[in-house]
Amino acid sequence: MSDLLSAVGVTKQFKTAAGELQVLREINLTVRTAEMVGIIGASGAGKSTLLHILGALDRPTSGRIIFNDRDLAGLDDQALAGIRNTEIGFVFQFHHLLPEFTALENVVFPGLIGGRRFDDVQKEAEKLLGELGLAKRLSHRPGELSGGEQQRVAVARALIQNPRIVLADEPTGNLDTATGNDLFELFIDQNKKRGVTFVIVTHNTALSGRCHRVLEMADGIILSGSG
Repeated sequence: MSDLLSAVGVTKQFKTAAGELQVLREINLTVRTAEMVGIIGASGAGKSTLLHILGALDRPTSGRIIFNDRDLAGLDDQALAGIRNTEIGFVFQFHHLLPEFTALENVVFPGLIGGRRFDDVQKEAEKLLGELGLAKRLSHRPGELSGGEQQRVAVARALIQNPRIVLADEPTGNLDTATGNDLFELFIDQNKKRGVTFVIVTHNTALSGRCHRVLEMADGIILSGSG
């Protein structure tokens, strides 16, 4: 497998009233194409901050992020937004679906932002939602869906642009055990079928143990598994 995403000497600091807070300390890691990587660690370990920086949602204080052979530090905000739209999918603990839109409309939206034709995106969204078991829920708004169904819509939205990688931050955190297991099965299925790379932050060690590799974080550093 080829290298897809690398962090090289990444640090992140925030200025607070109490002084400078060091959240990430010289992080080095590599994620390979079609790999599933779990990230575990206690709250405050820096997991979510790292995920946001890997996904170009935030910039590191120092260090480099190399994605698909491009150094993201050299790109402006518009270029990073384009990469996030077309090459990186996101799934969060809170699904962040637009409440006034149907499940289908929520999934179609990133494709329209990316300039694709509505008919083409709609056809693909319908197929994708069908694969995720939501063929009969296309016209339902988020408030009419269960928590597990909402997260499936969020997964479909993350996949609609055929991204190289999906970054998931506690995606099962608000779900019961059975529904969380089902959602993780979807990740595994999409990894096998589509070759999508996944980086998944989770407190659930039973689920992270099903990934190809697990990174353990504490106090802003990676203790093991950086690859």
